[in-house]
Amino acid sequence: MDWKKIYSERLMSPEQALKQIPDGGRIVSGHAAGEPSFLLSFMSEHKEWFHDVEICHMVSLGENEYCREDMQGHFRHNALFVGGGTRKAVKEGRGDYTPCFFYEIPRLFETRLPVDVAIISVTPPDQNGKVSLGVSVDYTKAAAKNAKLVIAQVNDQMPYTYGDSLLDVSEIDCFVEHSAPLPELKPAVLTKTEKDIGYNCASLINDGDTLQLGIGAIPDAVLLSLKYKKDLGIHSEMFSDGVVELVEAGVITNEKKKLLPDKMVANFLMGTKRLYDFVDHNKNVAMYPADYTNDPVVVAKNDRIVCINSSVQIDLMGQACSESVGLTQISGVGGQVDFIRGASMAKHGISILALPSTAKKGTVSRIVPFLDEGAAVTTSRNDIDYVVTEYGIAHLKGRTLRERAKALIVVSHPDFRNDLISIYEDRFHCKYE
Repeated sequence: MDWKKIYSERLMSPEQALKQIPDGGRIVSGHAAGEPSFLLSFMSEHKEWFHDVEICHMVSLGENEYCREDMQGHFRHNALFVGGGTRKAVKEGRGDYTPCFFYEIPRLFETRLPVDVAIISVTPPDQNGKVSLGVSVDYTKAAAKNAKLVIAQVNDQMPYTYGDSLLDVSEIDCFVEHSAPLPELKPAVLTKTEKDIGYNCASLINDGDTLQLGIGAIPDAVLLSLKYKKDLGIHSEMFSDGVVELVEAGVITNEKKKLLPDKMVANFLMGTKRLYDFVDHNKNVAMYPADYTNDPVVVAKNDRIVCINSSVQIDLMGQACSESVGLTQISGVGGQVDFIRGASMAKHGISILALPSTAKKGTVSRIVPFLDEGAAVTTSRNDIDYVVTEYGIAHLKGRTLRERAKALIVVSHPDFRNDLISIYEDRFHCKYE
């Protein structure tokens, strides 16, 4: 059948599409800037249509109305990564958190978390009847492939991306057209602490390396310190505006990459309109699902990959909590462990956990004798490689517990070093020298 006929026959109102969602079903919604916010908001406005529906996703940039107290009995959120709009619901028991590695989520949708409905955001069809998932391929493509019902918000402001980001119109059951600008995340305003951390991280990066970076102040600070490097590449779960600047400056060329040379690889994107315009119909940007980009075996094919992530707390053994404050879940695992393990298997690969030495305006040390009670161990002491703060670089891989503790004390904040030294001397029965 002609794709235009399929599309026209499946084009409908939001009410017609959403009323097909079954009671007790599991919805997986598109991720981050690819979230179909219009459809999710419309669904929440008509909560009386739905009963005991689970809404499952990672990062959300929308309003998350389905997490409100008055939504109980209608919707329950299952977070694969807790965000600002969903944190309260999870903490108060009106939502759940499912621990998982990012690269395994597509497979979970085939096994432990079967998908009844995928609600996604796509571009209008191209001349071949293909729509692009744009800035959210990650787990979104797997959700669409495995769902019994696929509802797509067709947004003509979604960038058209390449790689493995396309679906045929025949794979989608309902099309709802709604034009809306993508949510934007402005670049962070950098403090001296963050700039110092960025400088220290950059000192571990060599010309020709391939980078994995996240979003926020520290990744932005790292990118700021890379302006004099050459021939860098990108293989990451995501990237933002700072990468665009380095591409335009000729610093990121992707020419030295062993895997997919000349391509910037990611599975989702978040940033400003500048980023979205840059990736639109850009054949040098390759968007792939998370079970490819984040698979440690795939990551390891990048011979010289440098993975930079952040953390909440690191104890003197090198255990890192990057997702909770005590028992309070504030985020998730994401791709941190995926890339740390991939880097450890790669030739000349390294991984960095970068963090300010203190929190709460300098009143709390992030390098601690023990993780807080109830805190999750995100990255194990066996996996950790480099730890970077504004005070320097601690290389933990292959070091004894005593050597690790000493190295971490060196990069801790001076206000807390005496207490850490006292604990060190008591624990290891030796003087700190």
